Amino acid sequence: MRTGRSTLTAALTGALALGVFTAPPAQAADTGIKISNVVVNKGKPIVVGITDVKVPSISYRATAPSGYTHAAVDTTPFLYHGTTAAKASETDAGDGLIQHDLIYCYEDGRYAENCEGGLRIDPRYNLDSNNDATTWKLAFNAFLSNKDRIESHGYLTGLGSLQVKRAARATVNASPEPVAKNKTLTVTGKLTRADWVRHAYVGYGNKLAKLQFRKAGTSTYTTVKYVRASSTGALKTTVTATTDGYWRWTFGQTSTTGGATAKGDYVDVR
Repeated sequence: MRTGRSTLTAALTGALALGVFTAPPAQAADTGIKISNVVVNKGKPIVVGITDVKVPSISYRATAPSGYTHAAVDTTPFLYHGTTAAKASETDAGDGLIQHDLIYCYEDGRYAENCEGGLRIDPRYNLDSNNDATTWKLAFNAFLSNKDRIESHGYLTGLGSLQVKRAARATVNASPEPVAKNKTLTVTGKLTRADWVRHAYVGYGNKLAKLQFRKAGTSTYTTVKYVRASSTGALKTTVTATTDGYWRWTFGQTSTTGGATAKGDYVDVR
């Protein structure tokens, strides 16, 4: 039984996003190897900041072709965009390629194995353009061997696409604190998102955000109003202070950027 097989590549690269694949099993050209049951990051988008390394999970099933056992199969997943799978697999990091981290495969009968592991994304190394916040395609390197000799190699494609997204942040400040009951409260904040070129968070301009309030002693926020950020991401509005509680800004994700919610700012109303 071949358990715990590690297939770590020398170059680790990347950027990724969405991930449950329901496409029919795909077969790698020239190998006869089939891949099915692919799940990436438990079906959730991948949102990448400017420094933290992301290792989204991946699992799949690999089946050997007729006349071979699972022991002859070697498969490694990767993501690419803007080119073909073959060309992408030969490029360096930050050039439209995301390779895998550790992959472990466990036999499931004589002719198949179930594999699990991760894809590695280091934004300082892999993401050199904000245009990398786009659709990426999933592919596999597939090798068929016989007594340690590679008989055939192919690229398995058509298993689905993924969306890379830029991480975002929201801040909030409500003043004055404390505030007299039924007086005006000014709520400000700023929206920013990851810039993979500058390696910094920059203003997320013209984004529509929700101002929410949670009354002290409760657990649920209620939306009070919608406010559009300035061109630099600044937010500002006024409300009437009626009771103690927490104020925050929040907004949802888009096709290129993740959502964000500020930590609530408590205001004492007297």
